[in-house]
Amino acid sequence: MTPVGTDIADRVLGGWLGRIAGNMLGKPVEQGDHWTRDRIDRYLRRAGALPLTDYLPGPADGDAGEFELRPEWRSCVRGRIHGSCRDDDVDYAILGLDLLETHGFSFSTEQVGDLWLARLPFLQTFTAERAAYRNLAQGLRPPVTATYENPYQEWIGALIRADVYGWTSPGLPRRAASLARRDAVLSHTGNGVYGAMWAAALVSAAFTAPSVRDALDAALGVVPASSRLSRAVRRVIALHETRMSWEETLATVSEETAGMGWIHTVPNAAVLTAGLLYGDGDFTRTITLTVRGGLDTDSNGATAGSVAGVLCGAEAIPPQWKDPLEDTVRSAVFGFDGVRITELASRTLALVEA
Repeated sequence: MTPVGTDIADRVLGGWLGRIAGNMLGKPVEQGDHWTRDRIDRYLRRAGALPLTDYLPGPADGDAGEFELRPEWRSCVRGRIHGSCRDDDVDYAILGLDLLETHGFSFSTEQVGDLWLARLPFLQTFTAERAAYRNLAQGLRPPVTATYENPYQEWIGALIRADVYGWTSPGLPRRAASLARRDAVLSHTGNGVYGAMWAAALVSAAFTAPSVRDALDAALGVVPASSRLSRAVRRVIALHETRMSWEETLATVSEETAGMGWIHTVPNAAVLTAGLLYGDGDFTRTITLTVRGGLDTDSNGATAGSVAGVLCGAEAIPPQWKDPLEDTVRSAVFGFDGVRITELASRTLALVEA
């Protein structure tokens, strides 16, 4: 086990802050079939916000149609943020923490489902999670909850639930992946499960890896090399090694993953990998490139922020990202609305120490 100390504490807090900040950054443009890479950059150019170094600017007077942001934009654009918005990308990190505190690291998939029913409102679930929740409420048990009338089995939902397993397994990517798999099979199969394992291992490896590339290599080691997820991640790594530009890399991979849809795990893992590699450990550049990459912007921004926050630690995250969060989280998870980010990090650290 990696020794626990001040450095680990700072990195765990960095993971929480990074996840929440990245989520907030991407939330106004979370509609990948409308907010393409090109449209996001045109919006930013109109606002004089390229290069992007802060939360998204609010819309100009008269902006509508092509540049209409999601309704939540009023509480998650620069100058209007007072604590984090509620979002499932943060709710599931909180729920995972509650799971580990309640049942420990030997939790079962059935206990994950029981906690959803007890703590999470049905209408705050989406796609595969909503299908699994409905199946649970109808009395089905895992793994049938993931397969019965669930067309979203390989979408990104399980990946966004994985960070807490990495934060609580610093430097132990295989352990993190095993925990994430046990959670993921409640609602996902195939690349949906591999995405969760990969993300958990990536966050875990970021605690001890000397570089982003090393963390990515460690994360690839926990998923089948023949999977579409692994092939997409390795493709981005290969293009990056040729010194191809970020724009050209994403254009190439977008063509190769066309038809999967903007919420599928595989193309989003490619966007996330590109943001991490071209961000090269710089927190601001990592999350802004990832969100500018499009697709599921808030989910990708959250995971990229988590990895970058662990890599650099909370102290090194620039103040424009963490100060507006006011150490406060809004959450739909019963009992957690208004919780302090520092409290979540302390409770996470206690699990590491245990």
